[in-house]
Amino acid sequence: MDKIPLTRGGYAALNAELKTLKSVERPAVIRAIAEAREHGDLSENAEYHAAREKQGFIETRIKELESIIGRADVIDPERLNGSIKFGATVTLVDEDTEEEKVYQIVGEPEADISNGKLNVASPLARALIGKEEGDSIEVRTPGGEKAYEVLSISYK
Repeated sequence: MDKIPLTRGGYAALNAELKTLKSVERPAVIRAIAEAREHGDLSENAEYHAAREKQGFIETRIKELESIIGRADVIDPERLNGSIKFGATVTLVDEDTEEEKVYQIVGEPEADISNGKLNVASPLARALIGKEEGDSIEVRTPGGEKAYEVLSISYK
């Protein structure tokens, strides 16, 4: 089995989600199924079918999270320095628009581009790995070729 790289924050967030699913969501859906059963005929009981569907989603997510957590390789970015590596927080400037963007390079399960969490397997992250402050990169994105300059690198 392959290890899954995660930051400390990402690992903690996945653990918190797993705990909530097991201690709050799972018992709530079990109660909802029991209540729906009390209403009689299950074949035409929309509440029952909705609760069973939600239960399926919860159980699938629990298994997924347990697998990820079990294979997690937690990397502490604060112990790193130098060129861009996993866990780095990078400030880039788009060389065409002069727009600055800040991304942290993280593992796939914690990636969320809208919150500045860049998947380590993404084309941009792969292009950034090993670069230093002041380096320029070109990357092919779904929107076409983009050129960025690395303004700063931090491991916080």
